[in-house]
This record gives sequence, C-alpha cells and structure tokens, in this order.
Amino acid sequence: MAKNLVIVESPAKAKTIEKFLGKDFKVESSFGHIADLPSKELGVNVDGDFKPKYEVSKDKKAVVKKLKDLAKKAEMVWLASDEDREGEAIAWHLAEALKLDKEKTKRIVFHEITKTAIQRAIDNPRGIDYDLVDAQQARRVLDRIVGYELSPVLWRKVKGGLSAGRVQSVSVRLIVEKEREIQGFKPVASYRIDAEFSNEDGQTFKAKLPKNFSTKEEAQKFLEQNASADFKVADLQKKPAKKSPAAPFTTSTLQQEASRKLYFSVSKTMTMAQRLYEAGLITYMRTDSVNLSDEARKGAEAEIKAAFGNKYSKPRNYKGKAKGAQEAHEAIRPTNFATHSVDIDYDQARLYDLIWKRSIASQMSEAELERTNVKISASTHKETFTANGEVITFDGFLKVYLEGTDDEDVEQDGMLPAMKTNETLLNNYITATQRYTRPPARYTEASLVKKLEELGIGRPSTYAPTISTIQNRNYVEKGTVEGEERNYAQLTLKSGQIKDKTLTEKVGSDKGKLVPTDIGMIVTDFLVNHFEQILDYNFTAKVEADFDDIADGKEDWTKMMKSFYKDFHPQVEDVKENAERESGERVLGKDPKTGKQVSVRLGKFGPMVQIGTVDDDEKPQFASLSPDQQLNTITYDEAMDLFKLPKDLGTFEGEDVQVNNGRYGPYVKHGSVFVSLPKGTDPLSVELDDAIVLIKEKQKADAPIYMYKDLPVQKGKGRFGPFIKWNNMFINVNKKYDWDNLSDEDIVELIETKIQKEIDKVIHNWEDEGIRVEKARWGRHNVVKGKVKVELAKTVDVSDMTLEEAKALIEAKAPKKKTAKKKTTKKKTTAKKK
Repeated sequence: MAKNLVIVESPAKAKTIEKFLGKDFKVESSFGHIADLPSKELGVNVDGDFKPKYEVSKDKKAVVKKLKDLAKKAEMVWLASDEDREGEAIAWHLAEALKLDKEKTKRIVFHEITKTAIQRAIDNPRGIDYDLVDAQQARRVLDRIVGYELSPVLWRKVKGGLSAGRVQSVSVRLIVEKEREIQGFKPVASYRIDAEFSNEDGQTFKAKLPKNFSTKEEAQKFLEQNASADFKVADLQKKPAKKSPAAPFTTSTLQQEASRKLYFSVSKTMTMAQRLYEAGLITYMRTDSVNLSDEARKGAEAEIKAAFGNKYSKPRNYKGKAKGAQEAHEAIRPTNFATHSVDIDYDQARLYDLIWKRSIASQMSEAELERTNVKISASTHKETFTANGEVITFDGFLKVYLEGTDDEDVEQDGMLPAMKTNETLLNNYITATQRYTRPPARYTEASLVKKLEELGIGRPSTYAPTISTIQNRNYVEKGTVEGEERNYAQLTLKSGQIKDKTLTEKVGSDKGKLVPTDIGMIVTDFLVNHFEQILDYNFTAKVEADFDDIADGKEDWTKMMKSFYKDFHPQVEDVKENAERESGERVLGKDPKTGKQVSVRLGKFGPMVQIGTVDDDEKPQFASLSPDQQLNTITYDEAMDLFKLPKDLGTFEGEDVQVNNGRYGPYVKHGSVFVSLPKGTDPLSVELDDAIVLIKEKQKADAPIYMYKDLPVQKGKGRFGPFIKWNNMFINVNKKYDWDNLSDEDIVELIETKIQKEIDKVIHNWEDEGIRVEKARWGRHNVVKGKVKVELAKTVDVSDMTLEEAKALIEAKAPKKKTAKKKTTKKKTTAKKK
C-alpha cells in the first residue's frame, strides 16, 4: 500500500500526475466537487449566520467511501485540487467529508502539470486557505439565495419553469439592451467617395475623400468638378512605426480569440483547454493574469533564438487590466515552449497551436513598419484625396501571430507604389457610393465575454457556464437572421462621363450572434422593473470586488450576506404579493370583423396573438407566433395573417392537404404525414401544386430501399447526417459507405452491426419489469424504464446492480403524480388571506 494518497479533481489529471510520482504515491480523483447545497431546498440558514448545509450527493457516496478507506491506510494525504477558489473549496470539503487528520494532511497547488511543478509543490506544501474557501462559499450562497428566491417570483408573475441568476440575468440584460438599440436604430444614408489613380510608372492605387456627401445631388456635383481636373501628389509623408505583440492569454482573451480564429464556442474552448491542462501541455486555464514566470520567459527566449534568431527575441513583462486580477497566477501558456505542436485530437491541437503562438509572440520583438500618407489635390476644387499605405520593414512577432479583432469595419492598409511630391497622377475612376450607417453589432459569445470582463462582472470560471445557461434556458439564442435585400445608388466618373446605376446589397444578416428571445426580454423587463439593484451592472461588479476582498481576508463573508439579505428578502416578498403579472402584452389594433382588441403576449405555450379579452362575452381567439416572429416587432398585418392558418389547400390521393406554422417552422400536412417547408417560406403563399411537389418528394424519400426480415428499410438525412431507418431504429451511415449507392450487403451490415451494438450495450435486462441497465457515452451507464432514464456517474459500478436497486433509482426519478387539492382547502386559505 502506497504511503501517500494524492487527491485531485479529475481522472485525466490523476493519470498525468501519477507518471511523475514514484511507487510511494497513489493518485486518486474526487471527480469534481464531492459536496454541494441540497437540490430541493435552499440549504442556507438565512435566519442565522448563513451557514450552508452541504450534502454529499448520491452519485458521490461511493467515491467518498473509497477515498475515506484509502486515506485511513495512508501515512499522508495530499489535497491537490486546482489553485483557484473552487479548487480550495474542493480541498476543504474533502478534508471535512473524509475526516482527515490535520497532522497527516497537506495542501499543494501547481499551475502546470509537469514533473518540476509537481515536485516543487510537494516540497512546498501549505494548509487550506480558508479565505479562498470563504470567497467560494460567499459566491455559492449568494447565487443560491438570488436564484432560489427570485425564480419562484418569475413562476408566479411571468411563466412557470423560469429561473433567475445574479450573473446570468445581467448577461441577458446586456443582450436585450443591445437588441433594443438595434431595433431603435434609424440608418442614415450618405455618399462615400473612392478613387483609383495611376502614378507616372503606371502603377495603380486606391484613395478616398475623408468626408462624405449627404445627398446624391452633392455627390454628383463633386464628380462633375473632377471631370476635367488635373491631379497631383500634394503632400507625401513617410513615418516609421512599431507594432507590439499582445499579452499572453487570460481565460477571457483565450475565449475571445478562439471564437474569432477557430470559431469555438466559449464552452468548447474551456473543454479543450481543460484537456490540454490535464495532459500536462498548458498551464492552468482559469486565470485573469497576464504574467509569465521567470522560468517561462527564459524558456520562450531560448526557443525564439533557436527557431528565429536573436533579433526576434525581446523578453517582457505584462500588467493586467482586469479588475481583481490575481497577479500571483500565470497567464495561459505551453508548459514547454520547445513543443511547437502536439499530435492529439484535432481541435485540442488547434487550440494548443493558438496558445503557443500567442505566448511565444508575447516575448518577441516589435514589428517595424513604414507608414505612408499621401494627399492628392485636384486643379478644379479644394478637396483633397488621401491614400494610406503600410510596409513591414521587420516582421518581428508578426512572423508568428497577429491578434484578431471583433470590429467588422476595420480596413487594412496595403502597400502604395513609390511616388514623389508634385508628381502628376492619372485618375482612372471616381465613385460616389450610397452607404448607410450601421446599427450596433449584436454580441457574439466572444464580445459578450469581453464586455462582462470590462464591467467586472463574473470571473474566468463563470463565463462559459453563464453563456451556456442563458441559451439552455431559452432566454437567448444564436441568431439565424437571414437579412434582406436593399438597393443603393452608385455614381461613377470614368473618362469624363458620369454613369448612374442601382446596386443591391444584403443587410441585417446576423448568423451566430446572440439574440434575446421574447421570454428573455419579458423576464429582463420584469427583473429590471422590480429588482433594479440585482440587475445593476455596478452592483454586480461590486459583489465581485467583495468576493475578492473576502479572498484577501479583508472582509467577513457572513457580514456581507447579512447586509445583502436584509434588503433583498423584503423586496422579494413585496414583489411576490403586490407586483402585476408580466406578459409582454402589446395592443396592435382591432379586429375588423368583430371590433375586438387584437394583442400579442406571452401565453402558457409561448408567444401568441389574441383577438378579444377575458372580459368579452365570447372566448378570445388565439394563434401562435411563428419561430421567426417576436412579440415586440410583429406588426398588425402579420398578426392577423396568423388567423388564416391552418389553410386548407385541397386534397391529394384522397387525403386532405393543409399548410400551417409549427413550433419548428412552416409545414404541409397530408393526412397524417408532415412535410417541412423550406426555411423562410411564407405558409400563406403555398398553393396545392407547391404542396404536392413537396409531398411527392417526401414519399420518394420515405419509400423503402430494401426489405430486411420482412420490415422496410428507409434512408434519410437528419441533424447528425445520413441514416437508414429499420424497425424504428435509426442507424447512422458513416463515410465508409457510399451514401448514394448503398448496396444490399451494406444495408444488412449496417443493421446487423447496430443490432449487435444494442445487445452489447445492455448490462442487465429485467424484461418482466421492463427495466435495463445500458452502457452510455464517456464510460457512464443509464438505468432505463420506458421513457424514464437515470444517468449514473462514471464512478458507479453497475456490474453487481440488483433489480431492487434499479427499481429504487427509477422510482426516485419518475415524476410524481400530482394529487388534486380540495376546493374547501382553497376556500379556507382565501378566507384567511381576507
């Protein structure tokens, strides 16, 4: 038995560390937090000292038992969880749950998983930092209180199943306010002047007028002035300039740059970075520091000199701008600068490449440039054209890396031909192009992270889960705005003649940007109206600063909680009892047939149009909005069109044909068969002939391509690619097969392979009870009965699971039947209130 037990959070990390320690050390994983607040109650003593009630979850009890047994046998236990607040809290929970002897327990931290770093940590142990633990507790408790008390208010006043959160709700507010800026934006047109000139050697270059003209008439008049003009170089200035490299990555800058350059979501970036860290390839990936250690700077310097030469090396320190940055930590960097690339998973390798380039570039020389500014005069007016050029005289860090930008309007300066002052220039053409001012850009995941960091809201560990949460809660979605066509005018002066033409551009296309949903807007409005402090950006940033003070031992966390709760709780109770319901209702007009009010609002099943009110003699009429319509932008005409659906088109092959809008878009219904319409199709424009074409295509696609065991085989393409369907079983068809020309042998092989896989994944099958235990992804297992599925943790050993244990898991997960309340009880309650 090993003398030393080392406990880390992840099995991958344990595996890497075990390579560096000798036979006297055993490394085990806690699989993350082993204890947390209970899921079905507040779990915080709000009437006393705000002490949390921590519980070891069911799926962690086996882990805790195993670690407790190993700890008893070990001479020394080393708590080696991550060096941030969450890691410190994990170490503390382990010490408490395992009842570790302080004399036989040591806390170690390291920011990279290398042999040197691990050995250094072993040589320099410390105790648990209770200030960091308190900071983590403060965040967890405050967020639990806010979520636990605000969410029921939303259920009562807005819609059931909603949630609120201290950071998530502020993030949604940012996105909602940006959307309202865009909706209120009025584009202003002006005419931009661009020109192309040739120098005396016949080399061409572009120039522009530094001002725009407000009207087409002004632009045309200017072009007319240039029709017979002579042009020359009025002024030419060359200035040396330098460009410096960006600092090494912090968590937020890594998330931003991986989004720009690799098109990763924030959560994907963090998952990939976590794996690189656990494999010992990069330093810890949750940090707001831009520091590099002396050892790292020396490693980078040696590699730069070896790979690029001495003149490319310039070691430097960086100072972070992030509020509350922990400068004792390091930036994200490779653990070994000599490793330029890694032969691992494709996306991990791409992220490693980005981190290596950014880190090495930060220690390289500035790029040296020569910037040229040329002014061009005309003989017939006083306006001056300008041309700017940039030539790299020494590439420096640009040899490796250039930081990306979120600004879509940035123009890159190119090279200019050699020119001299007073040189005569030939004008090839001048254009006056109508251009419109652009609305503010919607947030991407990366630019939202940047904004949150600027405001001091959240911390590196919170950005990815926050952005995932607001999308999973359906407050925000990735935009699918296709945009619309817009005409614009362009005047061109060429060879003394002015030509006028109309061109077309697509505007408003915003795919992949963060767009608030109706429910996101309504919830934000309700929370801002009734809980302005919680949604206030300065308050949220102040809370983060308080957490930092607690971590530094400057503030008592329970005092902070008491100060917050004494105002917050009475406000919650007041809003719960006295606030009006919020549905985002907008009155659009009156129904011409009945004279009743037409309005849009949030209903039980989503956004809808309503004709009439509950006070009318007859029941109101309802129609659901289509997925691409929003409560705050839908027009009266668009709303009334919804009542024309479903639209009967006629019959085909003896079955009725209808067109309608559904949850996932417009569709045609033929008998009991549904056929989706192409994206963006207006269902009211669809006629019977159009529907029949789609129905025939669907019939052709659904026609059996083979019969296997007297059951038909169909083929199709779905969300995850091509598949065949047999006996209600969907079977993915991978690239090994020719999808367009599947042979009978291919089909049989695919089906039989799938059947065997289904057999192999079943560990236990109690057919009489309809319960089975199956293998799931990532080495986990599921207990399944009908539609009820219980997902088990990786740590649960199912090999000896009994039917009784499986039944207990199913019963705990299965939804409980609600018992109807007696009317008399309701009357009594009402009477008491009165």
